[in-house]
Amino acid sequence: MTKRIFDLYLSILLLIIFFPILIILCCLIYIDNPGPIFFSQNRIGKNGKIFRLYKLRSMKINSEKNGPIFTLQNDKRVTKFGKFIRKTSLDELPQLVNVIIGDMSVVGPRPDVPEQRKLYSENDWNLRNSFQPGITGLAQSINRNSGTLKQRLKLDLFYIKKSNILLDMKIICLTIKQIFSKGSF
Repeated sequence: MTKRIFDLYLSILLLIIFFPILIILCCLIYIDNPGPIFFSQNRIGKNGKIFRLYKLRSMKINSEKNGPIFTLQNDKRVTKFGKFIRKTSLDELPQLVNVIIGDMSVVGPRPDVPEQRKLYSENDWNLRNSFQPGITGLAQSINRNSGTLKQRLKLDLFYIKKSNILLDMKIICLTIKQIFSKGSF
C-alpha cells in the first residue's frame, strides 16, 4: 500500500511539473515527423495481465511493423527528434499515466512485449511477472539500455526479492544519474 501511495503522489507531481515540457515535446514530435504524437503497445503486466503502455512516439509511423522487437543502435526507424527523447528518456513520460491507472509502478521490472515470453524459462517468466512492472528498474538504473537479457533478468529477480521503498528511491536516484551521465546530452 505504501508503494502505491508513493507511486500516485510521485506520478501526479511529475505530471504537473513536466506538463509544459510535455506540450512542447508533443509539438516538436509532430513537426519532426507528422502523425500521432503517442505510441501505445501491448505489454505484460502483473500476473501476466496485458495492458497498453504509452510513450511519446520516437519512431516513424508504423515502424514496429517493419523491424525487430528491439530497437537497434542507429536504427533508421527512429526520427531525428526521437533520438533525443529516447536518449533523455523523455519518451517515457506518458507512462506516468500508466502508473496512475494502476498498470505500472514507478519502479519495477520493465514490462515485456508478449513476444518476449519465448526468451524466458516458464519459472523466470512467472516470477518476473509476479510483480508490478515499472517505468524504471534496477536493471535500467545500473545498465541503462545496455545489459544482456540474462543480466537484466538477474537484476529484476534480485529487485523482486528485495523490494522496498528505500531501494525504490535509490533506483530512482541511480536512474536520474544514468540519464544525466556523460553522453546523454
